[in-house]
Amino acid sequence: MWSVLWAAVRSKAPYVTFPVAFVVGLVGSQLEWFLRGDPPPTAEEEKSISEQREDRKLQEIVGEDLTKVVSLKDKLEFAPRAVLNRNRPEKS
Repeated sequence: MWSVLWAAVRSKAPYVTFPVAFVVGLVGSQLEWFLRGDPPPTAEEEKSISEQREDRKLQEIVGEDLTKVVSLKDKLEFAPRAVLNRNRPEKS
């Protein structure tokens, strides 16, 4: 008798499990929506990381004079030194 009962439960399990899982998922999603508030903006409304970086760089250079640059001779002084100065000639 037990084997017949278990076989019936096993064969009817999807018909019972699916509605229960559906209701639990629906209640969980509604509870999450209630706790979090408004959903986050969709992907179309968000700016990508590269767009945010470009906007930040543009805001940083606003008002700067871009024609004034450091001379290459001056930049050479601040370049990292080679190991033990073997590859760089000495300045006199």
